[in-house]
Amino acid sequence: MATALIILAAGQGTRMNSELPKVLHPIGSAPMLGHAIQAGATLEPDHVIVVAGHGAEAVRAAALEFDETAQIVIQSEQLGTAHAVAQAAPLLANYPGDALVLYGDTPFIQPETLERMQAARSTHDIVVLGFEAADPGRYGRLVTDGDDLLRIVEFKDATEAERALTLCNSGVVLAPAALLFDLIAQVGNTNASGEYYLTDIVGLARVRGLSATAVTCEESETMGINSRAELARAEAGFQTRKRAEALETGVTLVAPETVQFAYDTWLGRDCVIEPYVVFGPGVTIETGAHIRAFSHLEGCHVARGAVVGPYARLRPGTELSEHARIGNFVELKNALIGEGAKVNHLSYIGDTRVGDESNIGAGTITCNYDGVSKHETVIGARVFIGSNTMLVAPVTVGDGAMTGSGSVITRDVAPDALAIARARQVDKPGMAAKLFEMLRAKTRSRDKGSN
Repeated sequence: MATALIILAAGQGTRMNSELPKVLHPIGSAPMLGHAIQAGATLEPDHVIVVAGHGAEAVRAAALEFDETAQIVIQSEQLGTAHAVAQAAPLLANYPGDALVLYGDTPFIQPETLERMQAARSTHDIVVLGFEAADPGRYGRLVTDGDDLLRIVEFKDATEAERALTLCNSGVVLAPAALLFDLIAQVGNTNASGEYYLTDIVGLARVRGLSATAVTCEESETMGINSRAELARAEAGFQTRKRAEALETGVTLVAPETVQFAYDTWLGRDCVIEPYVVFGPGVTIETGAHIRAFSHLEGCHVARGAVVGPYARLRPGTELSEHARIGNFVELKNALIGEGAKVNHLSYIGDTRVGDESNIGAGTITCNYDGVSKHETVIGARVFIGSNTMLVAPVTVGDGAMTGSGSVITRDVAPDALAIARARQVDKPGMAAKLFEMLRAKTRSRDKGSN
């Protein structure tokens, strides 16, 4: 069924007390808006339209990161949800499919729920997503008769009997686009808030003899986020779900409650994740890899059998081949580490290719930045880089070569060669004792002078 997404994201979110638009506050390293776009993507929409207001340019940029076809429309005045949806009408003129209204600050609607709404649309003109609330509070109520949705009433306008209902409105609506905008054109603002409510379309549709129904979901899916406290609770809920999914798919989490996931973290079966590992966006860990404690990974790929950490940092563009080993206090950035290669201790390897079975000694640094541009270091296969080697890029070390510890390598090293680039050591017998005596004498002289 052809579908267009309309995502409402115009609110400033004053309770967030932030310059950042509310829908751009992150959960699992992705803005709330990104979660909403990803949920709707399961319906393979023809259009993704984001209704923005406060911070529209930042909202536009975030939307395009998650859907490069996303279109932005502006709601310059905050006159209610029906008014917000109406801003998308010009982009969907003559569109023959359905329109699904989602909310940028309600990030946890599940794809399966939207698929059930789409299935219900085959027999009803309008489908609304509802939930049974443990504490209905000030939510709008869904008034039903069996499978039929009769109307939606906002809390401010509800009678006592209607307020006693526990089936609440999430705000998510699915209807034919042409019908949706036709009904919105009839919505008035004669209500307690003086706003144009999207919820009024159900009553207007019923007057026309059209059908409406409600699909229900877990209350947690409909969680709206309006404050920092709610954002923190949402993050905790997101992490709990991601941990449970990882365990269910055969991942070992040694201390699940300490591991932090991003929205797109992918972990293969039988990989092991030790305590206090943080995954930023764009991480893939293959089957059987081992991520040791206190490591931080983002934008990287770790192949089968590789070991990372403890206390390692893998930055974007890093690719670890099978059985590579990255040890404590090692930082990698835009680096390809070959099969069986090792970078075990206290090193920075950036903009680098390391060949199979090479060993990078402790304290090695690839000096990849000259203050203006980045440059590449290429290290061949079976290379031994001595401890505390500085590799000043651009530079290449050939297969089977070796560098002496403490060397500063500024020129290419031929295959199988030994490169040593350090000052010759000079020993001067007895000189240390003489220097110490001179220093002590100066100290005694200063002390006498101060008296």
